[in-house]
Amino acid sequence: MRVGLMMSPTFTPDDARRAEEHGFDLVAAGEHVLFGSPTANAFVTLAAAAPVTTRVRLLSAVTLLPLYPAPLAAKMAATLDRVSGGRLELGVGVGGENPVEFAACGVPVRERGRRTDAGLEVLGRLFAGEAIDVDGTPARLDPLPLQRPRPPVWVGGRSEASMRRAGRAGDIWMPYLGSPDRVARGLRTAREEAERHGRDPADVTGAYFAWSCVDPDPAVARRTALDALAATYGQDMERIVDACVPYGTPEQVAARFAEYRDAGAETIVVALAVPAEGRERVVEMIASDVLPRLQGETEGR
Repeated sequence: MRVGLMMSPTFTPDDARRAEEHGFDLVAAGEHVLFGSPTANAFVTLAAAAPVTTRVRLLSAVTLLPLYPAPLAAKMAATLDRVSGGRLELGVGVGGENPVEFAACGVPVRERGRRTDAGLEVLGRLFAGEAIDVDGTPARLDPLPLQRPRPPVWVGGRSEASMRRAGRAGDIWMPYLGSPDRVARGLRTAREEAERHGRDPADVTGAYFAWSCVDPDPAVARRTALDALAATYGQDMERIVDACVPYGTPEQVAARFAEYRDAGAETIVVALAVPAEGRERVVEMIASDVLPRLQGETEGR
């Protein structure tokens, strides 16, 4: 099992360097253009992480593909893959939580699913070195990404549409705020869709975007996660936290991560449900007390 760490929106390159030193397998960055809380841009954040790391994979979690002209997203992804030495993992999502950012970018929010599907098709062709038709003129991406045939493509989301999108055009399906059972059922749907489109179902694997909180006191971890997620989503999160958020002692969180692994999530991307001032303490606790438990369990399987 791989474990990644979601970078803070107020990221500095040292955050990525420390994550690599702590033993994480990936560093991840999300994005919004305009939002109700601090946000960054995934391509820029990961470009800053690339020169201060050598081993960790660089995941955009997620790039809001419908807000980009697809050839521009392909160019940015290919460039980032090259400057990082072939370490990019490109996560895409449809967004839509804040329609204002779509309006500001001149993109109808109701078209986000269609634009994402069309964008994934264009990305696939350009990454493969194929020409696309631009008003009767063939155009190719040059230079291509280092990774062949392409950087891994993740599809983020909880909906059935995201599952099927991953089956048609992705390598990894990554839901969030779901139970292990939901992950298992969604991955089956993604693989069924892959088979319907002539793909090997085994080529589509699972991941989980895990809001998490670790504390020696499980009650403190639960309350911290509840407060952080209520602030993020603006709603009561009691039921969702208990069903879908790994929290508690390091042993409890490692056991919960293992449940998602057994459901088909080969990678966990940890997003910290903690206030900014408690972030480094929790990162160190995960690195010292959670990762070794998962590694030891994997070696014993």
